[in-house]
Amino acid sequence: MKELLELFLAFARIGGLTFGGGYSMLPMLQREVVEKKGWATEAELMDYFAVGQCLPGVIAVNTAVFIGNKVKGLAGAVAASLGVISPSIIIILAIASLIQNFSDLPIVQYAFSGIRVGVCVLIFTSVLKLFKKAIIDKFTLILFSAVLILSVFTDISPVLFVVIAAFLGIIASLLKGGLKK
Repeated sequence: MKELLELFLAFARIGGLTFGGGYSMLPMLQREVVEKKGWATEAELMDYFAVGQCLPGVIAVNTAVFIGNKVKGLAGAVAASLGVISPSIIIILAIASLIQNFSDLPIVQYAFSGIRVGVCVLIFTSVLKLFKKAIIDKFTLILFSAVLILSVFTDISPVLFVVIAAFLGIIASLLKGGLKK
């Protein structure tokens, strides 16, 4: 029961203190889940985040399910999920009841502008950290470049990119004599 409460509170902290969606919570996830709690490795977190992005639903909840499940099975998945969504529900309900009255005020508009800039920085930092861990050789650099170019200049689904990249990763590993684990 103690671990379930720990999962709930950790993910409630993450859900309550990160703004701007799933990508902006990556630094806090990394700090809380990998560094402080040791519930996942850096590589596992990246994998959970990548797979969570490809699945339907909110990436934060999907990632919470993976980590909660790893730590404490189905009960852990439920506890982590409830933790990550509870602050959002409470905050959104409070804001929704007030926003109509204040959204036209210049100070509120400036606050939202500042929040957007801050979130962009958090996302950029997360991308840099992911990039440093993901680009490990020439193959991954070429794959990264191809996916980046195609995602910028085409309307191909991100899910298709992930599936194709996974397939190419498996092929590259087989060609190097990998997959022995």
